[in-house]
Amino acid sequence: MTHQEPRTPRSRRWVLSRALMVGGAVTAAAVPSVFALQSASAAASVDMELVLVAAMVDPQKSGTGTTLNAAASVKAVEQALDAKNHLAASYVDGHYGSSTITAYSAWQKSLGYTGIDANGIPGPTSLVKLGSDTGVYSVTRQVSIGSNADSYGGRRVNTRTKNMLAAADGKLSWSLALTQGSYTTGNPSSAGTHDGGGVVDISVSGMTATQRWQTVKALRDVGFAAWLRTPEQGFSYHIHANAVGDTDMVAVARAQVHDYFYGKNGLASHAADNTPSSYKGSFTWWEQYKRS
Repeated sequence: MTHQEPRTPRSRRWVLSRALMVGGAVTAAAVPSVFALQSASAAASVDMELVLVAAMVDPQKSGTGTTLNAAASVKAVEQALDAKNHLAASYVDGHYGSSTITAYSAWQKSLGYTGIDANGIPGPTSLVKLGSDTGVYSVTRQVSIGSNADSYGGRRVNTRTKNMLAAADGKLSWSLALTQGSYTTGNPSSAGTHDGGGVVDISVSGMTATQRWQTVKALRDVGFAAWLRTPEQGFSYHIHANAVGDTDMVAVARAQVHDYFYGKNGLASHAADNTPSSYKGSFTWWEQYKRS
C-alpha cells in the first residue's frame, strides 16, 4: 500500500466515552466497532519476530497480502495504531505496508524518538508501550538489537549482528573478515544500505568458489539475507549480508530482505538470486535459528 491515509477525527475511545456521557447505557449494537475492538484486544498476542519480518517483506508488495503467519500480530498492532489515531480503520488488515510504516513512525515520534529510532519498525519499548497504552495486545518473542556501538573484526555493528556473525563464523573453518560494517554513511557504492543497522560486507579474498558459497550458506543459516556480489553484477567479489529482523535497518536495506524472501538478488534489477540451489538455504532469522 503506497498511499497514506488521513487521521480519523475521533478515536473509538472518544466515541464510547461520549456516548456514555450523553446517553448513559451503550449497547454493542449501537457501537459495534468499539466492542469488537475491546473483545478482540482481550486475547490479542503480538509476536514481535513475525511483525518485524512482515515489516520488511510487506511494504514492497504490489498488493496487500500478508507474510508467513504474521497477519494476526500485525493486525493487533494496526488496531492499536488506529486507537491512537495514527492509522485509519480501513488499513487494519494484517498487511504491514507503507501506511502502517508511516503510522508506526508517527507513534514513535509521539514518544520523542527521532531519526532511525522513528523508522516505522517496532522496537521492543515502543511496541510494548503501544499495546499497554491501548489495552489491545501483549507482546511475545521480543527482539532486541542490543548496543548499536558493538563491533566485529574491528567494524561497527550492533550486538545482535555481532552474535549472528559469530555463529556463522563458527560454522566455517576459515574466518569472516568484514570490509564494511553497519551505521556507515557516505559510501555511494552501497546505495545507503549500510546507513542503519544489520548490514555488513564480507571479504572473500583467498576463498575458493566453493568456500564463497559455503560462506553465503552459513550466513543464511543464522538469519542473514546474504548474496555473493560478482563482477558480472558490477561489483568486486564480496558478500553482502542483511540481518533479517534488525529494527535499525533502513528502508533500502529492508527492501533487499523483501527480494531475498522472494528469491531475488537484492539489486535494482530484482533478478533471480544467483546462488546455486545447494547453498540457498531456507528463509529464517536469528531468533528462529537459535530455537532450531
